[in-house]
Order: sequence, then structure tokens, then C-alpha cells
Amino acid sequence: MTDDVRNIVLGVVAAGISASLGWLARTYLWRRKLRRKQSFLGLPKNSESLLVVNREAGSDGAVHRYDVFALLELSALIKDCGAHAQIIQHDTAQQGFGERTEFCVGGPYTNRRMAAHLQSLLPGVQVNTDTEPGPDRGSFQIGGERYRMDAGTAEYVLLARLTVGQGARPVFLFCGQRAITNQAASRYLARNHEKLDRKHGDKSFCLLLKVVNSRAYGPDVVEVVEDVTRAAQSPAPPVRTSHRAAG
Repeated sequence: MTDDVRNIVLGVVAAGISASLGWLARTYLWRRKLRRKQSFLGLPKNSESLLVVNREAGSDGAVHRYDVFALLELSALIKDCGAHAQIIQHDTAQQGFGERTEFCVGGPYTNRRMAAHLQSLLPGVQVNTDTEPGPDRGSFQIGGERYRMDAGTAEYVLLARLTVGQGARPVFLFCGQRAITNQAASRYLARNHEKLDRKHGDKSFCLLLKVVNSRAYGPDVVEVVEDVTRAAQSPAPPVRTSHRAAG
């Protein structure tokens, strides 16, 4: 074998080894990233999860189109983890929580399951469910603060990840003042689950988000107002102040 042939063979072998090592490194990082995502969402491969949907106000079982979009956002996350989802109506979800990861979409007025979760898991959150028009309609009271919405300009939504014991699967809540805010919260989770995982890990959290100018930007422009976990998990004190959402 001549020196030139030997150099060519060694070059091919080195290139092959480098390519193999690069592929192994990328595969390792991808699998590690996937495992963290599965752990944060409580979605091991081939596991089962629940998508609990509400109904559109004033309808007989119809789901608002923005809530359908929220379900699509969540379904993509579930599929990425190699898990499976069962979609059920809020008034048929007569079961406990912790055995399967649950994604519950909609406010307590149109979602009985959400109302039960707020009462049991987030007693510091009160949602105004009055049907008559008024400045406090749909407002959130969290601890001693009240947050009113300015429809189409600035609206609030709660994004929560809650666990009820060691080894229990999480419950994710998307509780918004309007249907478009539910989609905004689901999209925020899909885009920021890695950052949320780094910050909170497997601990419970509850974030108050503000959807800015949904009339123009839809569900895309979202701001984190505050981490309200402590206030939301504590019994609510009397209201001190009122806020009107600012754009």
C-alpha cells in the first residue's frame, strides 16, 4: 500500500469516526432533551393523558374555536413526547387527578372541572363568573389583588402546573378571561417549556400572564405579570385594590 492510498484510507476512517461520534453526541443530546420534556410534562413514552375541554358560553357542547386551537397546541406537545391523549368534556371528567397528566382548558364558568381544580388546588384564586355586563365581569382576584380585563386590549390568563403528591402526574391549567387567552397560555407553554423546566423543575407553579392587544396580534404577544403561586395556593384575603388591565 502506497503512502497516498494509506493517507486516503486513514482520512476516510477518521471522517467516519468523526461522523459517528457527532451522530452519537446529537442523539444523546436529543434524547436527554426529550427525557426532560417528558419529565416536566409528565408524559413518558406511551403514557396516557387527558385533555379536558369546556363548552362555548351559551351553547350545547360546542367548543370555542380558540379552545380548539389550544387543544391543537397541546396535542402537538403530547405527540412529541410519544404519549397519547384522550379528549373529554368537562362535565364527564368524574375522576381524580395524579394518575394521568391532565390539561384542563377554559374558565370556571364554562368548565366545571376547572372550577373544581381552582377550589381544591388554588383556593386563593377567585374568578368572577357573573353573566351580566359590568367592570368586574371575568375578573381575577388573586390574594388581595383584582385583575380586570380590557377585552381585545389586555386580558389575563393563569398558566399553572400542579402536583398533588410524590410521583403524581401533573395537572396543567389554562384558565383565561377569554377563549383566545387559553390559546395564548397553551402556546406560551409550548414555546417556553424548557425555560419553565429550568426554573421550576417538577415543582408546582402558577403564573399570571397578560395577553396584549389580542385584537391585533391574536394569542402571540404574552407577558408574564407575576409568579402568583404562593398567593394562589393560600386562602384568599379580602380584596385591597382593583386594577384595570393596561395595554
